[in-house]
This record gives sequence, structure tokens and C-alpha cells, in this order.
Amino acid sequence: MKPLIETCPELKLNVKNIENLQTELEQYTALYRPLFSRREQKEHYETYLKGLMQTLPNKSMETMMLNLKGDDPNAIRNLQHFMSEGRWADPPILRQHWQEVSEDLGEPDGVLIGDDSGVPKQGQESVGVKRQWCGQLGKRANCQVGVFLGYASQHGHTLVDRRLYLPREWVEDNAYAARRQKCGVPDDITFQTKPALLLEMVKAVHTDGTLPFRWFTCDEAYGRDTAFLDQVGDYVWYLAEVGHDTRVWLSRPQTAVLDWSGRGRQPSRTRLCPGEPQAQEVAAIAATLPAEQWVRQTIKEGSKGTLVADFAALRVVAVRDGLPGPEVWLVFRRNPATGELKCYLSNAPAQTALSTFAWLSGMRWPIETCFENGKQEVGFGDYQLRSWLGWHHHMTLCILAHFFLVRLQVRLKDEAPKLTLPQAILLLKAALAQPQPDAAKALEIVNYYQRRHHAAYLSHRKRRLSQINSSEVSL
Repeated sequence: MKPLIETCPELKLNVKNIENLQTELEQYTALYRPLFSRREQKEHYETYLKGLMQTLPNKSMETMMLNLKGDDPNAIRNLQHFMSEGRWADPPILRQHWQEVSEDLGEPDGVLIGDDSGVPKQGQESVGVKRQWCGQLGKRANCQVGVFLGYASQHGHTLVDRRLYLPREWVEDNAYAARRQKCGVPDDITFQTKPALLLEMVKAVHTDGTLPFRWFTCDEAYGRDTAFLDQVGDYVWYLAEVGHDTRVWLSRPQTAVLDWSGRGRQPSRTRLCPGEPQAQEVAAIAATLPAEQWVRQTIKEGSKGTLVADFAALRVVAVRDGLPGPEVWLVFRRNPATGELKCYLSNAPAQTALSTFAWLSGMRWPIETCFENGKQEVGFGDYQLRSWLGWHHHMTLCILAHFFLVRLQVRLKDEAPKLTLPQAILLLKAALAQPQPDAAKALEIVNYYQRRHHAAYLSHRKRRLSQINSSEVSL
């Protein structure tokens, strides 16, 4: 047992470590520079990436440019075009990213994590925006929703892929045709559910083969989709949270095509044989388990100490269209203090140890940490880009920025074992101190943005008046 009180890890960083961070960042940006075809694209990519890692009140393009390119008033317009309309490809960048993640975090027991995250947005012009569930706010709200794939190992965790979720109306409703065109949504885009988008990303990582992994985990929103679980199970062993009302059989029931009575249509559909039991709800099964079947297991060592829970697992038969499906694990996790129960299904081999499920049950939280750090530290939600390309470009570069900070944590673990992402940003800021503009240049910059903001105001005002006039005419 570890002692209850431990000595705080010694910080061994020095000034030389800080000075080396600039070189580290330059080496990191150089990895992706060849993937941009033109000189100005390379410059914009580096500017945006570095801007995302600055300590700023927000990571809007205006704020970043004032901080990094304060002596160039026209830079924001060029950067806006690069992000919202630039024809540079994200897939090669992500494949290079997977290579870097593999080198720093990769291990054979790596875990893929699937989840979605919403960003509140005002207005109706941004691609995919609609009133829908927003996890950040904990309620339905006007927002954009992205589906993300994360990766976790004992070395750390990060995001590895993203897809923008387009609500069905955005894809199939003719009333959205003008908005789709304005936002640059490709003509070949069809409606896909969130599980379908997540499956695409798992398949892409599996096909690429660079990133080592053995497991996949997701929350109840994806675990309820049995078709998704069957498909993702072709590529990976999963531990998926499911609802308390999920039904399973404790043993495989007999099925058959019923005998024909000689009257009416001859039966052809497989059904449960008469007298066979119906599938049971998993919460009801948990309530009947004897005390000796529950085993206390350590989940992980967290920031607030060791996290433990009581676990039980048994082999069951999953339900597929009302009939017995594959044999899977049913796993229970119960909070010893509150009694809160979580239920999981897994296609892991029959010989899988209970301790493995305990460990996996704690491996979904890293993606929530990625979302939190992404929004607080690297501007996941600070973008002012309405286009299809803009959203994907922004999220791609956010993923790269986030991973660079994770990489610093990994590479400085001996000198700073408890280094957090905000602390890594602080160190990076010290290494990348930016020169301040003189008074004349500051006035030039302010004048430029004043004129730019006024032009935007006039444009918005004109559109609002047009909408008001149109509504009055219709009345």
C-alpha cells in the first residue's frame, strides 16, 4: 500500500528546458509543413497552430493575429481564407498525426474512445448548426456537434480524428439547400448517424495500421446501437456502456421456425420456442447477484486518489431483433459509497479477467479531459468559421495543438512528473515571447479593426433589415 501522504514530486525544470521548447515546437511544425503545397499555406498553418497554444482570453482569429502578427493588419483576412476556403487536405495531416501519437503514446493495449461534443453557436448560418443536445451546456441548445475519436494508453491521451455531425434536416430538407451551398457542404454528403461517423473513424485507424490498439470504449449513447456494436466488433474488442433497460438472456434460448398447421401462409420466420423465457433487463440481473460475486477492484490512480468500485461479470446472450444474438460479457460497476450502477456489454474473449474490465471502465474519461482541455486551452469552441472546410480545418489543427502539449507532458515527465496542460502552455509562452508593436503601429492596427468591425456591422444590419422587410411583406 502506498502511504497516505507522499512527498510532492520534485520539479527539475530549468531555464535551458524552457529555451528548448521553441526548438521542440519548430521540429513539431516541420513534420506537417511538407503537407502544405504553397509557401503562404505553410506560414498560415504555423501561425494558426501557434496561436492555438497561446495564453489568450479566446482563440478567435482576430485575437490570435493581434498577438502573433500585430504588425500586419491584413493578415487576418488571408488567414480567414486559408481556414474557411483553403484547399488543403486534412487526411494526410491526420495520418501523420497518428504516426506521432504512436511514437509517443502507442502501446499494444491502446484504447480507442468514441464520443461527441457540442459547441454552442448563435444564429443559423454556421454549418450543421441546429437546436440539439449540447453536452457542454447539459441541455438542448443551438449548437454544432462533432463526433470524435480519442486514443489512450498508460503514457497519456489525445484526440486522433473528428467528423462534423450534420442533422438530417441539413442533408435532406430542401429548405436547407441554400445554407448547404453557402457553407460549402459537398454534394456527395449523405445523412449519417453519430455511430456511423464514429465507425468510419475506427475503420480508418484500423485500415491505416499505424496506431496500435486493442480496445474500444464508448458511452451509453453509442452502446445502445446494437448494429454499431456488431460492426465495430469486427475491428476491435469493445466495452460499451448500456442502459439499465438493456435486455439479455442468461442462457441461450431455443428458437425454431414454427410447424405449419396446414392453414394460411407457411411459417418462415424464426421465433422463440414456446415456453422459453424472455430476455431480462440488466439492472434486474444485477439486483439478484449474490454478494460473493461482487469483487472490489482498483480502476485507476486519479488526481484525488485511488478510484475503486465493486465489479461483477457474467457471460450472457445479447438480443438481436428479439432473438438471441452473440454471446457477450455483461459487466457491472457499482459505486461502493452511493450504490450507483453502470452496466456494460463487451465482446472480449471468454477468458478476459475482471480486472481488465475494471481498468477499461476508467478509460473513457480521458476523452472528456481532451474536450475540457481542448475548449479551455486550445480554442476548440472559439472559432469564427461557418463553412464545412473551416470546421474540419479548425478541428484538425486543434487536435495537433492539443497533442503537442500532451507531447511536452510525456517528454518532460522526468523533469516535471505532474505537468498540466495549462502549465505547459505557460512554459511555452515564456519560450515564444512576442515583440510588442510601437504606438504608431498599434494605432494602425486598431484603425484597421475598427473599419473591419464597422463593415461587418453594416452587412449584418442590411441582412436584418432585409429579413424584417420580407416578413412584413408576407404579412
